[in-house]
Amino acid sequence: MATTTAGISVESQADEGRLNLGSTLMTAAAIGFIGYAAIFFVRNFTDGFLELGVGPNEVNVGRTEIEAFSPSLFHYVSHLQIAVSGFIAATGLAVAVLAWFGVRRGHVWAWAGAVGAPVLGLAVALPAHYPWDLDTVGHLGLIYLATAIFVAGALIALPPILRSARGE
Repeated sequence: MATTTAGISVESQADEGRLNLGSTLMTAAAIGFIGYAAIFFVRNFTDGFLELGVGPNEVNVGRTEIEAFSPSLFHYVSHLQIAVSGFIAATGLAVAVLAWFGVRRGHVWAWAGAVGAPVLGLAVALPAHYPWDLDTVGHLGLIYLATAIFVAGALIALPPILRSARGE
């Protein structure tokens, strides 16, 4: 017997449980993205300017040296870090809302949007870390952890989402 959750047919309590668990994990991971963005933002204004998991082995100068070398370069790097943190936080917020209010209700469009946004962001951002050895655990570890949790949630929610989309 099918039940209806916000207009979406859910075949079983198991499917409803998978949607709840999957969307909860996706939302928690999205909040983790926001947390990472907040750390990145705050570090921009502290002595940890370039040090979110990036040390002298990756970048051999710090805030003071960059500012002394070129104040305009320093301000440019600072504005990029602020902008990146804003976009990471905005993506996290959008994904959290899609997961909590859309995926939880079995909407395939919400699942696609919640998955597509961070996939696009990570597909663009991550490859630039590897050629210059900026892929340290300290720098990307929190993102890797949040992404693993997010992927688990998305995969848990996917079967009931697909059954709902097929009208089963």
